[in-house]
Amino acid sequence: MRLRGRKGIRENLEQQPELVVLDPKQYKGRWSGLFGNDHPIHVELGMGKGQFISGMSVKYPDVNFIGMDMYDELVRRGSEKVRAIHGQADQEEADAPDEAIEAPSAGEGSSFNVRLALGNVEQIEEIFAPGEIERIYLNFSDPWPKKKHGRRRLTHPRFLNKYRSILNENGEIHFKTDSRSLFQFSLNSFAATGLQMNDISLSLHEDGINEKHVMTEYESKFVGKGMPIHRCEVIIGEAALKRYHEHKMDEF
Repeated sequence: MRLRGRKGIRENLEQQPELVVLDPKQYKGRWSGLFGNDHPIHVELGMGKGQFISGMSVKYPDVNFIGMDMYDELVRRGSEKVRAIHGQADQEEADAPDEAIEAPSAGEGSSFNVRLALGNVEQIEEIFAPGEIERIYLNFSDPWPKKKHGRRRLTHPRFLNKYRSILNENGEIHFKTDSRSLFQFSLNSFAATGLQMNDISLSLHEDGINEKHVMTEYESKFVGKGMPIHRCEVIIGEAALKRYHEHKMDEF
């Protein structure tokens, strides 16, 4: 992937220590301390321009979010998106009646419930400790369509084993893609590694925009063109699996 970024990108990122983490390995096992609370931590691997992770951080203020990407230009763009959307939340809070739900602040010196990390998924076990993460989002990952590149797909078993090691007892993976071939590959990969799948959808927005889901930039574009979005949840943690099976039993 080629990105033409602005001059001084690294300097820009270095000036945002309250939001941007340039050396995420130093926080392995200490991410809760960085956020200053014990809220669950959700991570988007390959965050793109940051529309999804910034939107989620406003929608769910009691969750800590980490958007990770290996390209510093995308981290920079993501930081702009986070600041813009949190700024909007602040304005809406100011205009809302007193009983309105309080939105997280994004002003100078305030505490974000989101961090943007410059990192490579290959090194994820060096960035997060075992059981440190509750949920992983894989949104519109590179499909790597050539068969010889299968090991590079983020739903290949070698990556799934990495995810398993850092997810806690409530651990889940939420996966979305527009690529039919990647979706088929991923379902087979989940099954081959003995993972429980849930809420499989071949066309997430078939009956209109599904308001339950925050969309990525790619998703907004593809939905606008009438393209189907494939989605699946993967249940991994023991507590999450227990809830899943109890819920399924209640359906009968």
